Amino acid sequence: MRLMRDRMHWGLILLPAVFLVALGASQQGVRLGYVDSEQILQRMPGFTTADSTFQAESASWRAEVQQLQAALDSAVEAFNQQSPVLSPTVRQERTQELQRLSRQVQDRSAELSQRAPARWRELMKPLEDRAVAVIRGLRAERNLVLVFDVAAAGNNIIAADPALDLTGEVVGRLQRTQ
Repeated sequence: MRLMRDRMHWGLILLPAVFLVALGASQQGVRLGYVDSEQILQRMPGFTTADSTFQAESASWRAEVQQLQAALDSAVEAFNQQSPVLSPTVRQERTQELQRLSRQVQDRSAELSQRAPARWRELMKPLEDRAVAVIRGLRAERNLVLVFDVAAAGNNIIAADPALDLTGEVVGRLQRTQ
C-alpha cells in the first residue's frame, strides 16, 4: 500500500513537471502527439481472439473452483448429518479432512486469481509490442518529441487538441499490417 502511495506521490509531482516541459517545448515548435492505448488495443487485430482466449480460460478456472467448492460443501453437509453418530476420533479425523479440503479450495482459488492477471499480460504483450512499434514509427515520421498515452495518464489530461491524437492512425496501420 505504501509503495502504491509513494508512486502516486511521485506521479503527482512528476506529471505537472512533464506537462510544463511539454508546454515549453510546444511553444518552441517541438511537436507532440498522444494516443489512447486502451482504444488501440481494443480495436487492433488480434485483440478479440486474445480476449476470447482469456475469457474462456477464466471461465474454466471459475468452473474448477466452483466444482471444488461444491465438493467441499457436499462433504460438510454429509459430515453435519453423520456427526451425531460418529465417534470423537472419527469426528476429529473428518474435521481435519474438511479443513484440508477447505485449504485446497482456498489455495487453488488464490493460485488462479494470481494466474489471471499474468495470463492477461501474456496475451496482451504481443499486441502491445506491435502497437508500440507503430507509435514509435509515427513519432519518428512526424518528428515528434513526445507521444503521451492519455489512458495511462489517469485522466489527468483535461483537454488536448484532437489534431495531435494519433490513435486512429495507429489503429489503421495495425489493421493494414495484419
